[in-house]
Amino acid sequence: MDTSIVGAAGTKAARGTGATGLDWAVAAASILFVGGAWLDAWAHDNLPATLETFFTPWHAILYAGLLAAAVTLSWAAIRNHARGVSWRGALPDGYGLSALGVAAFAAGGVGDMLWHVFFGIEVGLEALLSPTHLLLAAGATLVASGPLRAAWLRPGSRSGAVPLPALLSLGLTVSVLVFFTAYANPFGIPWPDSQFNLARFDFSVVPAESGSQDGPVYAATEGLGRALGVTGILLQAGILMGAMLLAARRWVLPFGAATLVFSLALVPSVFPHGYYLFVPVAVLGGLISDVLLRYPAAGRSGAPRLFAFAAPAGLYALYFAALALTGGLSWPVELWAGTVVLAGAVGMLVAFLAGSSDAPPSSETSPGKPTAA
Repeated sequence: MDTSIVGAAGTKAARGTGATGLDWAVAAASILFVGGAWLDAWAHDNLPATLETFFTPWHAILYAGLLAAAVTLSWAAIRNHARGVSWRGALPDGYGLSALGVAAFAAGGVGDMLWHVFFGIEVGLEALLSPTHLLLAAGATLVASGPLRAAWLRPGSRSGAVPLPALLSLGLTVSVLVFFTAYANPFGIPWPDSQFNLARFDFSVVPAESGSQDGPVYAATEGLGRALGVTGILLQAGILMGAMLLAARRWVLPFGAATLVFSLALVPSVFPHGYYLFVPVAVLGGLISDVLLRYPAAGRSGAPRLFAFAAPAGLYALYFAALALTGGLSWPVELWAGTVVLAGAVGMLVAFLAGSSDAPPSSETSPGKPTAA
């Protein structure tokens, strides 16, 4: 599965070296601030009385992660500059955008504090679409994806397995995307669950005759909830498969890679509303995807597209099975079975859009900037 998503890293000689230690440090800082974001989401849903101030424990964890990333990147730049590298090239390839992300995150944090002072604390959907929170999302994505970009651009990186910091970076980046699409996430808002429903909305049918009385009342709740549920499943299937195919086209993924990405992306989303039933669903869905990455072999014709179909279909088959086994599945068989198939179809479409080929990942190396072990 050859790739042309990212071009060559460049050829400047005076450039900071990419170091595994930096990858690990930024990945660790990203775990801290992404985890802090999910804790903040949990607090918004479970401890609203504590959110009257910007200065909360969860914000402290989130911004501690940002500070750790900023210190790490600054140290790397200063160290490389002391070795004679220009300031412009002091950060290894892939981390320039992470530095920009730190600045964006810091600006978003200051803006968020002022927003809370002047407009109050956001609740519900407003918290995900607030302009300052979207700036935080952009910054978090740029920081968390740094080790992934660095590994991608590192010369010779296509010759072996994906580095673990890059895999953590991928999972954390997807986790940020899942966080900010929580309004369409079936692991946090399970519309197929019989215990989860919209408040009833009644509408009157108005006959065509002008001036006539309203017709019989009908409820739109059930159909609207089902439509939202299907939409969320298809969106999350596309996000997950986009991430997995991106990595699979670049590197050889070890067994457990999909489980790690699925767990980082999906497991945190069950906690704000307490749907712990879906924790094993996410983990088992990742394990199924890991098996699918092995069989059929990567070199077999059509394997990437088969994986892209079967992985999300398997995940959401488990999702509906878990609801059915606990007596919570309210959707008829036509609806949930069709949704499983459509989730697979979305994954396959992503594979076609990504231009996945039938060949295994190339082991070629490319010249570029030197890297440090």
